[in-house]
Amino acid sequence: MKPYFTKLTDMAFEDAITHVTAVLKEHGFGIITEIDVKETLKKKIDVEFRPYRILGACNPSFAHNALQADDKAGIMMPCNVIVQQQIDGKVEISIINPDAAAGSLNSKALEDFACEVTKELRKVFRKI
Repeated sequence: MKPYFTKLTDMAFEDAITHVTAVLKEHGFGIITEIDVKETLKKKIDVEFRPYRILGACNPSFAHNALQADDKAGIMMPCNVIVQQQIDGKVEISIINPDAAAGSLNSKALEDFACEVTKELRKVFRKI
């Protein structure tokens, strides 16, 4: 099982960020962290890098339920979404697969719950 879902789009990079954020919001996920990898690498080690953003998406109801099921669930939060510019100009969008991540924690309760989150993130993925 792949640890993520991914697809390419012809959208401009910033348009892809806006679109992904809006679709996540439709499904109850807000962006609670955002890491601009390009900017961070330039600032910290003075290297150029392509546009690459990590969005930390969280659905508070899912987060609460996951933490109720297993107090180690926080290790998988937030649900990361990567938006990155490829060399050919296309933009790649990748979303974590919670089923794959939960399997590594060996928690039956969390694995069952991860299926719910995965179903919702698959809906998001189909709309992107």
